[in-house]
Amino acid sequence: MKLFTAWSSFYPILIAILFFELIIVIHEGGHFVAAKLMKIKVNEFAIGMGPKIFSFKKGDTRYSLRCLPIGGYCAMEGEDEDSEDSGSFSKKSVPARMFVVVMGAVMNLILGFVIILCIVCNQQLIGTTTVAEFAENAVSSQSGLQAYDTIKSIDGMRIFTATDIQTGLSRSPDDTVRMVVERDGKRESFDVTFATEEYEGKQIINMDFVLFGKQKTPLSVLKNSAQVFISFTRMVFLSLHDLLAGRYGLSDISGPVGAVSIVSKSVKISWFSMCRIMALLTINIGLFNLFPIPALDGWRFFLLLGELIFKRKLPAKWEYAINAAGIIVLLGFMVVITFSDISKFFK
Repeated sequence: MKLFTAWSSFYPILIAILFFELIIVIHEGGHFVAAKLMKIKVNEFAIGMGPKIFSFKKGDTRYSLRCLPIGGYCAMEGEDEDSEDSGSFSKKSVPARMFVVVMGAVMNLILGFVIILCIVCNQQLIGTTTVAEFAENAVSSQSGLQAYDTIKSIDGMRIFTATDIQTGLSRSPDDTVRMVVERDGKRESFDVTFATEEYEGKQIINMDFVLFGKQKTPLSVLKNSAQVFISFTRMVFLSLHDLLAGRYGLSDISGPVGAVSIVSKSVKISWFSMCRIMALLTINIGLFNLFPIPALDGWRFFLLLGELIFKRKLPAKWEYAINAAGIIVLLGFMVVITFSDISKFFK
């Protein structure tokens, strides 16, 4: 019994760690495939970090599996230093280098879309934005919302999917939102009040209605998957906007430790919940890597874009200095966030 209890507590954490390793492998795999397509020499492609478990060499590349499932890398010739090798990263054209740099994040986004596609394929119906019925004693129905209303916007945020409705309600600072609905072919706008419930010390809106679903077809599955992908992408930018606007504080941000905790909790809830969180995380990581922040792929892409436009490279000493500063800031930020994550457990 004790062994079963220990395993039931451990396996969600293991799944979360392996998922983050998958994100890294997919990311580095994107760089690897792109480098091979551009005839760039890859010295080593590693899964994991730390001491090697085993490795083998094929062609110019050594493939290795390392003991710690907390990272990985694709080490290209001439990536961070000058090299006279004709197959080095530094010797390739700017468009070729841009392609290699961006493909890591692109693969993370593709992974997110594939996960969403799997979710939609396994749903019995495709969700709509039309209210079907209310829960018993639903507060929102007392504020003017009616069955068969199609929700068009919440607090000014346009609604395209059921996911958008959840996002719009979750962003409300209180229990009341401004809704625009389509009713009998006409649009109406009014304030809708909801009951709230406490979750991790915060009051959140309790969505007290269900939405109509529609039958699946191959085309509707692809369309809805694309719409949900866009909704998740928008969710990332809305969260960033809310953070910069001061609606969220440092304690609301999760780092690797907090993210593992979130994924492991979702594993215990349901397969559906786990996959939604995983899709959102990999899309978040993919987009974040595209931001022009020093030490990230987006910054390198930004520098290459400048080189393509102005036909000049940023001096190496300045590039190294900016990257070093970016790494220090990011590491410092991660230390603070990780400390915040750990302190939440003790609280």
